[in-house]
Amino acid sequence: MAAEGTAARQNERRGVGRALLLTLASTILPGLAHLWAGRRVAGAILLVVSLGAFIGLGLAAGDLALIQRLVVQPRWLIAFGAVAIVVALLWAGVVLRSYLLVRPHRMGPLARFASAAFVATLCLVVAAPLGAAAGYSYVQYDLVTSLFRDGKGGGAAPAEDPWEGRQRINILLLGGDAARNRTGVRTDSMTVASVNVKTGNTVIFSLPRNMENVPLPRGKLRDTYPFGFDGLLNEVYEYVAEHPDMQPLGAADPAAQVLKETIGGILGLEIDYYALVDMRGFAQLVDAMGGVMMNVERPIPYGLEGGVIEAGRRRLTGQETLWYGRSRVGSDDYTRMGRQKCVLGAIARQADPVKLLTRFQQLASATKRAVSTDIPQDVLPALMDLSTKVRGADIDSMPFVPKEGIWPGNPNWRRIRALTAEAIADSDRPKSGRGKKKKAKSLDETCPQ
Repeated sequence: MAAEGTAARQNERRGVGRALLLTLASTILPGLAHLWAGRRVAGAILLVVSLGAFIGLGLAAGDLALIQRLVVQPRWLIAFGAVAIVVALLWAGVVLRSYLLVRPHRMGPLARFASAAFVATLCLVVAAPLGAAAGYSYVQYDLVTSLFRDGKGGGAAPAEDPWEGRQRINILLLGGDAARNRTGVRTDSMTVASVNVKTGNTVIFSLPRNMENVPLPRGKLRDTYPFGFDGLLNEVYEYVAEHPDMQPLGAADPAAQVLKETIGGILGLEIDYYALVDMRGFAQLVDAMGGVMMNVERPIPYGLEGGVIEAGRRRLTGQETLWYGRSRVGSDDYTRMGRQKCVLGAIARQADPVKLLTRFQQLASATKRAVSTDIPQDVLPALMDLSTKVRGADIDSMPFVPKEGIWPGNPNWRRIRALTAEAIADSDRPKSGRGKKKKAKSLDETCPQ
């Protein structure tokens, strides 16, 4: 009798081990346990479907451009989240069903408990990543729909080529400073990125915050200030925000719209979109990226307690990056403008989509708090494609400084527009055809990395 009991326990262990091994195999490749149990039709269907899904997913994962386009389209994000949840439930169900098909009919209490724990762990292993993916999908959906406007109302299907027939798009990047010792927001950083939509070649135009007598858009503002605004350029946004009677109709942010038109008039460009970044929120964005590598050419005073950002190549935190780009101690506005362009260029070069994915929720949360924009949802896929081109393209900078004959107290508007047109024309030429004495300098020259 003892021998028979020992043999029974050995058979039970072998049966449980085989069942768990088959369940594990069927977790990796659904259908194997069904085939072993004689459920050939169901097993074949599961095997074919799972193999097809794995192959398709592998091909899609290798197409980064496709992924970038899909993750900024709300309808695809909703669909992906729903599919991820359904697949998680089905996959966990297949794991459980696989075990039930191959488990021994007789098991002791310990074997039952161990088997249940093992199967539950397998279900969790397959469902948890898909649940997390569904969560990421919702976070991204919330970011896209709350930050970017739905230009078509209700769907925002991507435009096939939103810039068909155009050579460049122009985006105004604003850094807003809402200090405690004053009301309103002053745009102390104003930069236009003009991007060639075919090559990604970019020219960054930085405007001094203390430009005077800037010509305002036609209408009430021009009528009120026919000879130019009586404040500084960085006060235009604040002024319009505080004077509703001066605001254009139909704009989500009238002050930003006026500043777009004002700066577009100064440069002789049509500004397509703007992005306004709160300065304090900017630091959080940089932290969400994991910091930014900068070549600090000289020590920069940091903080209010006598700190210093030492010279050399180093990774700066968000707060350090903010101080690096804004400090005027021992320098001036023009030096600060140069550092700000270097920061923008470094971020454009170092914004690795794979690395950003690991900090996705932190980045999305910081972006929602810090950024406002009028970029519509339907151009986001094209912008993602363009961002890939920019990372591998030439980025030039054109500062409007006294050295170029531009004095903020009495700007030469005609010369500014001429310098702008010259810089863009040079950026559009092949490298071999560019002028050796071009005014716009490559960021690789002015911002050594």
